[in-house]
Amino acid sequence: MGPGWAPPPPGGGSAAASRRGPGTGLLVVLAVVVALVASALGSVGTYLLTRTNGTDPSYSLGPLPSGATDRAPDSVAGVAARVLPSVVSLEVGNGSNTEGATGSGFLIKNGYVVTNNHVVAMAAKGGDIKIMFYNRKTTTGRIIGRDPGSDLAVVKPEDTFGTPEISLGNSDQVVVGDPVIAVGSPLGLSGTVTTGIVSSLNRPVIAGDENGGSEEPAYISAIQTDAAINPGNSGGPLVNGKGEVVGVNSAIATLSRSLTNQSGSIGLGFAIPVNQARRVAEELVTSGKAKRPKIGIVLDPDYKGQGVRIASEPTEGRQPVDPGGPAAKAGLKAGDVILELDGLRLQDGNELIALIRSKAPGSHITVKYQRAGQERTATLTVTADAEPAPSPS
Repeated sequence: MGPGWAPPPPGGGSAAASRRGPGTGLLVVLAVVVALVASALGSVGTYLLTRTNGTDPSYSLGPLPSGATDRAPDSVAGVAARVLPSVVSLEVGNGSNTEGATGSGFLIKNGYVVTNNHVVAMAAKGGDIKIMFYNRKTTTGRIIGRDPGSDLAVVKPEDTFGTPEISLGNSDQVVVGDPVIAVGSPLGLSGTVTTGIVSSLNRPVIAGDENGGSEEPAYISAIQTDAAINPGNSGGPLVNGKGEVVGVNSAIATLSRSLTNQSGSIGLGFAIPVNQARRVAEELVTSGKAKRPKIGIVLDPDYKGQGVRIASEPTEGRQPVDPGGPAAKAGLKAGDVILELDGLRLQDGNELIALIRSKAPGSHITVKYQRAGQERTATLTVTADAEPAPSPS
């Protein structure tokens, strides 16, 4: 055949057969390998791209932890769960739709609501009272009785919607450092719970008429707490670790106050002791008015020394010591200086008035006083005015 040509291969095969490519199986394997490599390269590229952009499609925080919402009965959450259904919010108008007041209250026996007098004072002049319960059902209410001198009032809702009454404790058993919970509607936010401790006891507080009226100020021997109390908490309960009411939130101390703005809580809140609130509420429900405790003396407003001095001369036609009154029966006289009341050293006349107001008529108090440089001790029995006095005595 000419130079460069070799004879055909043995076996009779042709040259075309000897040059045939790889088999089908091998091609399939190669295709799969190529696909896997391409997929891996694509995933790597996507990962690198998303990592560069700050996102990660595979990122997860894992499943939500499992657990129950039940809390121990003596925990803050457990106490709040028991107390909240008995606490209400009050919106009070003056009948002209130009002004109003808001506050809180709590339900007691037979469907009555205890609150502050300054919360419902507008309604006494022809306004209306709207009461909202914890389940957000609303109704109207009417004033059963109010006592400006203690800043307490009782309101009767038209319907209570099956709301449970709250448990009342004993404020005489409260000590400084006890944990307490304040419940109410600060700034209109109903169902608000704050917690703290009892910061002090027998703190004299004078709560004036916030509505600019002519009512007398309230003299309160208050429970002081650092639980956050704000405008709107007034009338709500201060409860202990058992969920029992130990005080009625009534006043707050603020760093500043203007005609258009009132600052919030600074950790100084004051509550009326529940033992006083219990007595006043009973009297308001049974008679529509509360008795005014007294010991029958007139104080000397110009005295600046230690303790509180009984006036030396008649004032506005009244004798310094009421003839036949508790102080007179105990032997106190004009000019005597009262140093202590039930072992508490007195700072000023406001503290004495607040302490007397907190006592129930018929209760006994021990007085240490000074006469002619000598200290003496006497026991007085608190009585009450037949009608509320227009000024403290």
